[in-house]
Amino acid sequence: MAALELFWVFVKIGFTSFGGLSMVPLINAEMVAHGWMTASEVSDIVAIAEMTPGPLGLNSATFVGIRVYGVVGALSANLGVLTPTLTVCFLAAVFLKKFQENRLLQNAMYGIRPTALGMILATMYVLGAENYIVNLAPHWQSMGIGAVVAVLLAKFKWSIPAVILMSAAMGLLIVR
Repeated sequence: MAALELFWVFVKIGFTSFGGLSMVPLINAEMVAHGWMTASEVSDIVAIAEMTPGPLGLNSATFVGIRVYGVVGALSANLGVLTPTLTVCFLAAVFLKKFQENRLLQNAMYGIRPTALGMILATMYVLGAENYIVNLAPHWQSMGIGAVVAVLLAKFKWSIPAVILMSAAMGLLIVR
């Protein structure tokens, strides 16, 4: 039964998000609601899913599925998260040319884009509070690491793997 429930949860996540980081609030809500993970554990899963090759949703589904129901859970969650994507891609391929110039579709996208950004900002807030606030107090070392990483990525255009390795080293050296 857990495998079917995992499948259904990830079908819902896939159909109600826009992929990538916009999936994180839904993954967090579902994992906490089902009692499969805490918000802190979801944060860890997202961090691991982001630094491993492949799409965030698929990687998260794999890690969550393994955690909840082993290999069968991973397969079930992966199939669930892929079902909406495959369905939408198939329908988009069929109808893209027909609706490409449709004004209603273009107007709908003006509403969808900021919504996806708002979901990402809300996730940043929740995960930021989870990672930068410890026992109701600011965790300055983590904030410092986050600030250094932001500068290295935005200003100096460091590669993601280099930043991840450097962040891990900083965490080992600074945070005790």
